[in-house]
Amino acid sequence: MNSNDIISYKCPSCASPLVYGVDGKLTCSSCGNTYEPEALQVLERSEVESEGFDWGDYTKKFENEKEVLENTSIYICRSCGAAIEADETLAATHCPYCDNEIILSDRLTGGLKPNAVIPFKISEKTLEDSVKNYFKNKPLLPSNFITTQKMSKIKGIYVPFWLFDSQIDGQMFFNGSKTRFYSDSSYNSTETKHYIIENDGKMKFSKIPVDASVKMDNDLMDAVEPYDYSELVDFNPAYLSGFFADRFDEDPGMSIPRAETRMNESAEAVFRNSVTGFDSLTLKSKNLKLTDSTVKYVLLPVYLLNLKYMGKNYRFAINGQTGKVVGELPISKFKKLLYYLAITLCGAGVIWSVLSLIHIL
Repeated sequence: MNSNDIISYKCPSCASPLVYGVDGKLTCSSCGNTYEPEALQVLERSEVESEGFDWGDYTKKFENEKEVLENTSIYICRSCGAAIEADETLAATHCPYCDNEIILSDRLTGGLKPNAVIPFKISEKTLEDSVKNYFKNKPLLPSNFITTQKMSKIKGIYVPFWLFDSQIDGQMFFNGSKTRFYSDSSYNSTETKHYIIENDGKMKFSKIPVDASVKMDNDLMDAVEPYDYSELVDFNPAYLSGFFADRFDEDPGMSIPRAETRMNESAEAVFRNSVTGFDSLTLKSKNLKLTDSTVKYVLLPVYLLNLKYMGKNYRFAINGQTGKVVGELPISKFKKLLYYLAITLCGAGVIWSVLSLIHIL
């Protein structure tokens, strides 16, 4: 157990915990003073000791050290002295006893240090508006599905992502045809010519994201994109204060197939769309290879909300940079019945009345 592996950002004026805000500053909830993250970094022992994650160094030093990624550890809160149990992926959390904001520095330094981060841009007020707008105009949504009490359970978490840069080289072969219709004094004729088209090329890809957390739903993390990567900044642990954060537990090699699938789909669409002048076009074969792959380790902001309704768990994700909301919605059986009743009835006035009732319920 070690308290030296914990970073707690304290207000220099009153020693209360500091929390990172969407205005880009650390704010003290007690005295209201604000501080720039860079200014406080010099007060911490977690100075930049390396440039962060490097794929080659990781493979040599960490990939076979499974205990680094798999063991539960105990940390001591600097504020109240409580012992905090953390699983292998936790990187930032709150002390359950004194609610102090803590960052587990040993999981974010050296070869495990993220290369960059996109700080949270969406405030709690804006977040609530985004969620309400997502639920708006959903007439079959149960009325009691979302409440203020449930909204309070939303938590902001920095999710680990791999950003791949790569190149695709190769060929795609297509079967194409051109059809011509013509007539003479005796016949109406159709002439069809068939072709085999070879299309060679290469494409470069930059910052293809793949979430690096096993516990995160891949489809949900894909759907919450896109992010504006021009807002990536060098990693500073101060951005994590006040939020949860996870460290990667899926290495880059395991994530390459997902990145490759996304790049292949894009490349195939470009290759296909570049072949013009044919009446029909079908894929015959392809030979595409991924080359020159590099990766960066980044933390991206996501709000997560889990809601239970009628015994089923519904999970939502909100992009902490843009406010985009994604997730599955339940359907009220009663409202669904009223909806089909409205469709079945012929009278326009009756349909309007029933649909208005659905919105009220």
